[in-house]
Amino acid sequence: MLDDRESEDHVAAVVANSAIAENDYNIAVSSYVEAEDTREVIDITELNARIEQIVARQSELRTQIDAIVADLEGAP
Repeated sequence: MLDDRESEDHVAAVVANSAIAENDYNIAVSSYVEAEDTREVIDITELNARIEQIVARQSELRTQIDAIVADLEGAP
């Protein structure tokens, strides 16, 4: 990129001297190259559906555990 003087999104930018001067001679890369957004995209509807399934399963398991404990407490 340096030898070919090519700009590449999120990596490098070729900037004219006049643009650097207009930016008070700030040569920080972040002033000219926008960082890539690498955050994970989350589908909130799908996530809520999965949470609902987990909560329902947890409730079922709690009921089964309570039945086992009650059975054990009643055993001689």
